[in-house]
Amino acid sequence: MMPEQEKAALDRLNGPEKPERIMSDEFDGVDATEKAGIGTALNRCRALAAKIANELRNKRPEHFVDKLSLADVHASLERAADVLSTVKGSRRPRRRR
Repeated sequence: MMPEQEKAALDRLNGPEKPERIMSDEFDGVDATEKAGIGTALNRCRALAAKIANELRNKRPEHFVDKLSLADVHASLERAADVLSTVKGSRRPRRRR
């Protein structure tokens, strides 16, 4: 990575002072091919989230033979929700650790 890219990556991880404006500026600088790729990735995320929601609706407690598998699902969903909360326009406030 180039130094500018490293700084941008660290800013995204550490939370810049004005993340909404910086994210918007970064997206404005992305070319059409990358924007299309981002849109495609977002649609794949939506499809996966819908699939997970449908699967969970059909599960009953007896489907989880051990507590660890359910805990693993829960931890994964919490992590995904935490990452999503960092996205501009998120309704869920970011958790403090």
